[in-house]
Amino acid sequence: MGGKRITGSSFDTEILGEFIHVEKGTVSISDNSQAVSTRGIPDGWVAGDVSATVELEISTKYIKQVIDAARKAGSFRELPVDDVSFYANTGAEELNIEAFGVKFNVEDLLDFESKGSDVLTHKLKGAVTSSDFIHIDGVPYLSQDDTRNMVA
Repeated sequence: MGGKRITGSSFDTEILGEFIHVEKGTVSISDNSQAVSTRGIPDGWVAGDVSATVELEISTKYIKQVIDAARKAGSFRELPVDDVSFYANTGAEELNIEAFGVKFNVEDLLDFESKGSDVLTHKLKGAVTSSDFIHIDGVPYLSQDDTRNMVA
């Protein structure tokens, strides 16, 4: 699993076998669980489908490493899935988020403004494809019942 370390202004990780610096990172979960009702009155809930995405914003220096990984794989669409770990430790607080089986693609190939001194950035977006899904501080988001007969 790729390891990421976050401190105040530093966020570095290993993805696709390459060590990169991340300008901005996001993990988003969509959980379509919802309340059910009887005669219009809430009466419990049902588990809905889930999905998750990982977004990494990186500079041109590091997109070159992703390009090299794509070249080795044969194309960007053939990039292998990768487990991604986000580890944050500010000294006072610590958090570890793991996303399993992330299938990356290039979302924003180019994002820049001619004014200002910001670096040229590129966005990688990945869908979580593994039934291991997301773990938060080692606790799985999905229940054992959710993943029965799916997780080894």
